[in-house]
Amino acid sequence: MQSPCTGEASQACFHNLCQLPFLGIPEPQSSTSTTTAASSRHVFEVAMASSMYPNSQFTNHESFPSLQESFSYFTKAFPLYSQTDQADKIREEEYYHLSLSNHVCLDYIGHGLFSYSQQRSYSREATVASTSSSSLPLRQYSSSLETPFFGISYKAANLHSQIQYGCQESELECKIQKRIMALMNLSEDDYAMVFTANQSSAFKLLADSYPFQSNHNLLTVYDHENEAVKIMIERSKNRGARVMSAEFSWKSLRIHSGKLLEKVRSKRKNRRGLFVFPLQSRMTGARYSYLWMNMARENGWHVLLDACGLGPKDMETLGLSLFKPDFLICSFFKVFGENPSGFGCLFVKKSSSSVIKDSTSTGIVRLVPARRPSQISEESANDDTETEEKTKQELHDDDSLQGSSSGPMSRQQTSEKTSELEETKEVSVKQKAPEIEVSVASFESSQSQIIASNGSGYSHLECRGLDHADSLGLISISTRARYLINWLVNALTSLQHPHSENGHPLVRIYGPKVKFDRGPAVAFNVFDWKGEKIDPAIVQKLADRNNISLSCGFLHHILFSSKYEHEREQILETRTSEGGTVLNGKRDKLYSGISVVTAALGFLTNFEDVYKLWAFVSRFLDADFVQKERWRYTALNQMTIEV
Repeated sequence: MQSPCTGEASQACFHNLCQLPFLGIPEPQSSTSTTTAASSRHVFEVAMASSMYPNSQFTNHESFPSLQESFSYFTKAFPLYSQTDQADKIREEEYYHLSLSNHVCLDYIGHGLFSYSQQRSYSREATVASTSSSSLPLRQYSSSLETPFFGISYKAANLHSQIQYGCQESELECKIQKRIMALMNLSEDDYAMVFTANQSSAFKLLADSYPFQSNHNLLTVYDHENEAVKIMIERSKNRGARVMSAEFSWKSLRIHSGKLLEKVRSKRKNRRGLFVFPLQSRMTGARYSYLWMNMARENGWHVLLDACGLGPKDMETLGLSLFKPDFLICSFFKVFGENPSGFGCLFVKKSSSSVIKDSTSTGIVRLVPARRPSQISEESANDDTETEEKTKQELHDDDSLQGSSSGPMSRQQTSEKTSELEETKEVSVKQKAPEIEVSVASFESSQSQIIASNGSGYSHLECRGLDHADSLGLISISTRARYLINWLVNALTSLQHPHSENGHPLVRIYGPKVKFDRGPAVAFNVFDWKGEKIDPAIVQKLADRNNISLSCGFLHHILFSSKYEHEREQILETRTSEGGTVLNGKRDKLYSGISVVTAALGFLTNFEDVYKLWAFVSRFLDADFVQKERWRYTALNQMTIEV
């Protein structure tokens, strides 16, 4: 399977060190192509500078330009942005909850499978089914409590047996697998795929199945702490792997090419191993050259491509006819801005599958067809009746032992008892989950019954989230993200503390600044008027209170040259391997790095989203903003934020 964009991407690979192609700007195949690309970058940066309000520096959040004024300057600087308005129409029709809730989602990583409109249709169907059941009590179903579309169940199979022998898949799994393979621009002739519980499970599975006994090395390329990669490192170390990492030069946070090249080309015996490579940083937005994958393979490494931080159409830029990684991992969630549950996917190239060894590791899952709303109504009603009878019986037993009582306290105890029983019920379900792994036959039987009762409900399965990405296309998504992320970076760096002696900027950006070919993510910190960093966790909590969802992260493996050595102690912070602070001078394994706030843009992000983030961050120009928020929070009788 080859995308129409593959040829374009392949040309871009050879002319631009295999970075993501400069979509939307034709690149002539001549000796002047480098000059043309440089000119395009310059024109873009000049336009970006003019996209802000005429006053390029802002020192007072109360004198900000309005959303309408800012958008007007933005569209004048980038008239092509209006050609991406199809994304706004999709958002208005299929993801209208974002506008209704006034919620800005800048913390989603992965690919959305379905739309909010689809989820609401499921909820309405559930409500109708519950009200039409004559003998059952009326019950409303929240989309956040039920599991529409599908559920997941652990599978009794290791990665080696699954890849080598496979197993019978349900109609649901087949449909979703084909849809995902098409999205990832992968051929079923070249790759085998397994569903995993999440991204971390995929990394753990591979770490437990890769032959580190013979291929001793694990080399990772991450400028930030990644929980999934962290799990892979620990599992690999336990199996005898020698772990190495790329380093990133301060201040640009670019890969230190010399040191990574030395590791890749190491002449040591048993130099082969697993090279784990993301095409871009999901925190800083830095993009890396494709050539590293090719170079690693030429030097005997197996290559794992981490595609979790890529956009929904970025796989079309990979030119997989040239670069086919041995392994590939990505993740999917159900509904953007509403339902983050989902699964991970691990792809294994069939020509490399012989390297996978037997292991006892778990993490492979089945996709379980969602029960029909009528089934949910009946089963839930039966569960409620059973729980109510148990509650009455246990309360009767308690009264017999302790003597009966009446009044408010008695009602309170009844309520607490019912709550305890509900919690016990939930725990018992979780405790029984492992039984599913060993009872495959019974599971398959029940699954077939569910499919039979649903009929051929998956013959026309719609993954509207993926369909929307396809309808927009690679060029439109990339162009839109490029304009928005660079405007946001430019806007954040325009904020300056008033009357500060050295003109302290409010925000520091880590990694690429305004750059044509940067990724749609930014890592930053907010500083007070004295130049002291405000804890990223505080910024995140205050943003959440303003209906803006951000993430926090930890940048690491930062290399300071002699030119910047004097900044090391001021920039870096130290924490333990568990992520805590250093106490009583105990020298647990320490890690140096920078804790940051991160924002990630998706194809549904619009200008209003990035403007709201800018307006929120500008409130820190008020020297008392954090303290005022703390007082307000306390006045509302909520938990105090420690500052």
